[in-house]
Amino acid sequence: MEFDTFTATQYNTNDATSFAHISARERWPIIITQGIDDVHRSTYLTNDEETHKEGKWIVSELARLKYELQHDRELTPIPDDGEKDVEAYNKELEAMGTSKWHSVPWLYSECYLYRRVSSIFKQTQKWKSYDIFARQKMSTFKSSRPAVLELAARYKDIVTELESKRQAKGAETQEQREAAEKVLFTEMCEICLWGNATDLSLLTNLSYEDLQKLQGSEARKASEKNILVNDLEKAFKILTTAQKEGKKERRVDIVLDNAGFELYVDLILAGYLLVSGLATTVVFHPKSIPWFVSDVLPADFSALLSTLAQPDTYEALSDDEKDAGKKPVPLSDTERANLMFLFQNWGQMYAEGKYVLRPNDFWTAGGSYWRLPGAAPDLYEDLKESELVIFKGDLNYRKLTADAAWPATTPFTEAIGPMGPGSGIRVLALRTCKADVVVGLADGEDEKIRATEGGGGDSGLRKWAWSGKWAVVQFSDGKA
Repeated sequence: MEFDTFTATQYNTNDATSFAHISARERWPIIITQGIDDVHRSTYLTNDEETHKEGKWIVSELARLKYELQHDRELTPIPDDGEKDVEAYNKELEAMGTSKWHSVPWLYSECYLYRRVSSIFKQTQKWKSYDIFARQKMSTFKSSRPAVLELAARYKDIVTELESKRQAKGAETQEQREAAEKVLFTEMCEICLWGNATDLSLLTNLSYEDLQKLQGSEARKASEKNILVNDLEKAFKILTTAQKEGKKERRVDIVLDNAGFELYVDLILAGYLLVSGLATTVVFHPKSIPWFVSDVLPADFSALLSTLAQPDTYEALSDDEKDAGKKPVPLSDTERANLMFLFQNWGQMYAEGKYVLRPNDFWTAGGSYWRLPGAAPDLYEDLKESELVIFKGDLNYRKLTADAAWPATTPFTEAIGPMGPGSGIRVLALRTCKADVVVGLADGEDEKIRATEGGGGDSGLRKWAWSGKWAVVQFSDGKA
């Protein structure tokens, strides 16, 4: 709180023109209901008496939380569940005074919601490490099968080609190689950008077929025109400069967003950066508790790799698919070989220390990243060691910009405050817009898009920024 020095007002759940208003009243109750269903299902399947008893208690506590939310009750302190962040959450809640669900800063209240859910599980013995959203995350990854297979084949081709070029001297000039690398870098980053079209906390009503339409190469090409700011060239120059200078350690960090398909494409990007020599190490920053439905936990890495290592599980149908009468579609030998190639390639990188997992409780704190230098100085200093820190997705963007109502023309470097110039950190935000805050736009751009169909018009709503149709790729060189 003492590190919040921004002048713009944060979005609030009482603002009828903001997506915060809809989130608190419509999205969050659905998410809690889905969680209740998940726990009820797992409770029903267990034969352990204590697990069953605690499962029933969890369901009742989630139902109570949903009631408080829907009936606009006061936010209550998080119980002492043994975690060290309880004090910070409760201190901030106390400082805000009497706060009800429908009139509270959006960023804090949404983080508080997931921390309250986590606290329910942490107060048990049998369910402490249970991920209430794991089923949804893996189901969505499996529903992304066409894009997964397409990218597996593409990745294998790229890696094979790069390795063969490294062994053969060839006739390519440095300029030709760099031009080809730039195209590949751009493609990989844009795959990561649009990969979070499968944000589960937002797409609560889309079918598998709808999800598949949002993925794949044709969808990416069609969406390029919707990237409103694209600073990928600046980021590429940073990495190639470090490579040319012969720096021995060239680390890239990825502050992760969603699991499932998006984590898959993050690993695709990381593998490419390592194989191409644009990085020597990639550090992944997952969350430490189930967070915003689909965010990455360390366990999601092993779940994804296990699926690649055992393609039969990828062919298996969910209970819902079985009930719908669907039949499994076998993978071809080539598809199986491509998935196994990924598993072996990524497994080797992890074994060699080139893939590193580094969770930190700061990523699930209730405030913005303006607080990073003061609230988590060790993490702050660690990120300075990176050539480039990539922040994935909408929530990371909201936290970078303090989820504040900046004018849309506010420079990105200004809106991220202490993470901007002079921070010692190079920031690259890859964000499809699913919330109100957006900065760095040209004069008149916001108004132009508002005037399009579904954009919000003169209603006061920036509806275009809620849909995930538009994106920004924004860079700040904190080392300059």
